[in-house]
Amino acid sequence: MKLSEFKFDLPAGLLALYPAENRDESRLLVLHRNTGQIEHRVFKDVVEYFGEGDVMVTNNTKVFPARLYGNKEKTGAKIEVFLLRELNRDMHLWDVLVDPARKIRVGNKLYFGDGELVAEVIDNTTSRGRTIRFLFDGSNEEFYKMIDSLGETPLPREITRDVEPEDRDRFQTIYAEHTGAVSAPTAGLHFTPHLLKRLDLKGVAISPITLHVGLGTFRPVDVEDLTKHKMDSENFVVPTQTATAVNQALDNKNRVCAIGTTSMRALESSVSASNRLKATEGWTDKFIFPPYEFKICNALITNFHMPESTLLMMACAFGGFDNVMNAYKVAMEEKYRFFTYGDAMLII
Repeated sequence: MKLSEFKFDLPAGLLALYPAENRDESRLLVLHRNTGQIEHRVFKDVVEYFGEGDVMVTNNTKVFPARLYGNKEKTGAKIEVFLLRELNRDMHLWDVLVDPARKIRVGNKLYFGDGELVAEVIDNTTSRGRTIRFLFDGSNEEFYKMIDSLGETPLPREITRDVEPEDRDRFQTIYAEHTGAVSAPTAGLHFTPHLLKRLDLKGVAISPITLHVGLGTFRPVDVEDLTKHKMDSENFVVPTQTATAVNQALDNKNRVCAIGTTSMRALESSVSASNRLKATEGWTDKFIFPPYEFKICNALITNFHMPESTLLMMACAFGGFDNVMNAYKVAMEEKYRFFTYGDAMLII
């Protein structure tokens, strides 16, 4: 398929700048992929579509405050540093994006806060990319506390407002556990403790994987021929317990639902020769777009994504291109809210 086939005009007013007041009271569009039928529900109604023996696979990655603002030595120029990936924990070596990049050269020192954290630029990696080393003498635990206190919640650029204190909580799933993501797995933002309890009472298993979401998930596709697009690698873990629960559900012909495209990518990157899920730890750059035969999941919960995004492409691969693009048209007519803080879609 071609990039241009995933283009649509999203009215600016439908891009959600704030989350719903209550997590599980976002709207939910239910798409039946076999018939194309659409239902309009509230997210907490999702319980009605699952039962005993079904499995929901959640992504328990935890977002850290990856956006830092500092000053360049001597000139004092304000610099934004976005932490992408830790390269060496003991040396505090990181891959980052800097803005404005033209001012930042190898050997420059950057000062954060009142100078309590200092970094040195070690290498140029891309036009905006740099490798930096934080000059910090304390323990790793103290270092991460420093990042936590100085960093800002990394809301996507499309959310055109200042970050507010409430974002630190709302841009995080309630089951976030393993720190390493620079963006939230947004489909999981709709779950509450009460909703998870209701699912548990119905016999639905909540089984976690971990995939640390990177900025590459949102990197624009700049080639018309989708086979030429390369995804950035993201680190993921599929635990043995999750693989066992998922395979049991598959054997019993129960539902296996990926909570978000990040969970789906991890699952589809961990398929055995017999089309069962295997416990895995590693990196994935899997790019899923139509046509694609899914091996593990038969249900997907996902948010409404931006035009021409790889996330929309995966949703179309799962739900069927015509079905999903029609559902997006209906969602816009019905004023569903799009993107990170927006409403959700269940594809079954």
